[in-house]
Amino acid sequence: MVMAMMACTDVGAQKLADVAQYVPAAAAVGLEYVGPTARHPLRERILMTATAYTALTATVGSLKLTVSERRPDGSDHRSFPSGHAARAFMGAELVRTEYGWSWGLGAYAMAAAVGIQRVAGDHHFLHDVAAGALIGVASARVACWLLPLERRLLGWDSPSVTVTAIPAYAPDTHTVGVAVAVTLH
Repeated sequence: MVMAMMACTDVGAQKLADVAQYVPAAAAVGLEYVGPTARHPLRERILMTATAYTALTATVGSLKLTVSERRPDGSDHRSFPSGHAARAFMGAELVRTEYGWSWGLGAYAMAAAVGIQRVAGDHHFLHDVAAGALIGVASARVACWLLPLERRLLGWDSPSVTVTAIPAYAPDTHTVGVAVAVTLH
């Protein structure tokens, strides 16, 4: 796949890169279901991915608006940094963090292929992709660093959780409902 993306610079390769940029993040969340054991439970992997995307989107979006660098193809002034590369490398770092280098290497190869396609397709300069890659990795690291704080804020570090559900029925309207209370101890 890496070689195919490097060799193609047409619309098909662009569409492939548009999808491939999300594959590493999806793998970080779900790879455990096809074999390897993740370091964190599913809800924490989802939270880390969401936190990383939030940091990445804020950083990339801010830089694109303030730097205003023209793309190599001249289509607009939002070249710096590469959002595709940032998303791909963020996912690759999350895969490496969760599953180790044996899986992370493949994710990083896919991320590199996305970056290569962005340069080969005349959408970015090399420094746009390099900056995107750094932002992606940094966003993933920030998400990992914030996870213990987020766990505490969400009550996931609590020793026990009590869930109470009370069913309700209104005979005049024939409606059924339920009230749920969650208590974190």
